[in-house]
Amino acid sequence: QERLVASGGGSVQAGGSLRLRCVGTEDTRLRCMRWYRQAPGKVPEGVAVIENDGRTTYADSVKGRFTISLDNAENTLYLQMNNLQPEDTAMYNCARHVESSNGYCQLRVQYESQGTQVTVSS
Repeated sequence: QERLVASGGGSVQAGGSLRLRCVGTEDTRLRCMRWYRQAPGKVPEGVAVIENDGRTTYADSVKGRFTISLDNAENTLYLQMNNLQPEDTAMYNCARHVESSNGYCQLRVQYESQGTQVTVSS
């Protein structure tokens, strides 16, 4: 069974918004979480990071437009995407990175979700 389930993708026009969700199943706690995307013919790109202390980091291409957030009560990770542009078209997925015993988030991916497609038309 998938540990992380992503949803919320769809087709919108430029300037539109979507909110992606990533739910942790079973006892999968959402720690060291990131959103990634991969456009056709391109390498995967890290989009947003939320550290265990709540600090967030964004790719330059989405700063000011995307917001990553975490609802611990619902065990759900979100990516609010506003002012979407055609270059945001990609398959998006969430991932939990390995957490060290001291709480440090490593670069290794522990779990990742299936993708959810986002298509933005001009």
